[in-house]
Amino acid sequence: MVDTPTRSRGGSLHIPRSRGAASGVLVIVLGLWGALVPFVGPYFNFAFSPDQAWTWTAGRGWLEVLPGAVAVVGGFLMLTSRNRATAMLGTWMAIVAGAWFVVGRALASPLGLGEVGVPVASTEAQRVWLELTYFYGLGAVIIFLGALALGRLSVRSARDIAYAETRAHTVADRDTVADSDTVTDPDAEVTTHHDGTVAHKPSARERMSSLFGRRRRHDDHKLAV
Repeated sequence: MVDTPTRSRGGSLHIPRSRGAASGVLVIVLGLWGALVPFVGPYFNFAFSPDQAWTWTAGRGWLEVLPGAVAVVGGFLMLTSRNRATAMLGTWMAIVAGAWFVVGRALASPLGLGEVGVPVASTEAQRVWLELTYFYGLGAVIIFLGALALGRLSVRSARDIAYAETRAHTVADRDTVADSDTVTDPDAEVTTHHDGTVAHKPSARERMSSLFGRRRRHDDHKLAV
């Protein structure tokens, strides 16, 4: 009979933390850009109207801050999680946030979410650059990074299998060490009889402890009398 190697169940959910680290970092950076640039862009003459720094509007909240925050949370899950399901949730959050950057302005008016204004630009090239870096290009890059990480997480590679097996061996070794620590007296002896019963022979330490225990109880009895 040939023994076949077995793999632990549930190991498919364990992944190295570095699996989505690069995409997670980039998504976090882009999410922060998308959420903060409408408030700091006016300092550099790079903004949509109203051209005033740190001015809150409903349009900025729904169309820029919200998707930026969702992208940051998704990127954080991609960066830190060692669980495949959690990391995939982060990728989907990034994809949804990127898609909202792309289509949010078209849906703002029908949904009554407010407007982000018009690009404050002196040339056509500057206007296009504002549109891309604030919305369309930003969202497309976030979608690409999220989809790239999702594709990598959807495939269980040989590295993932090796990582799961290493975790299983580590847990098994830790349990073995814990079991070995339960031996209280290494001098104790165990005798096995012919009928299969096991008799415990007390060690010298245990006999001395029992002897003094009986003597102490005897003295206590005499004092009581």
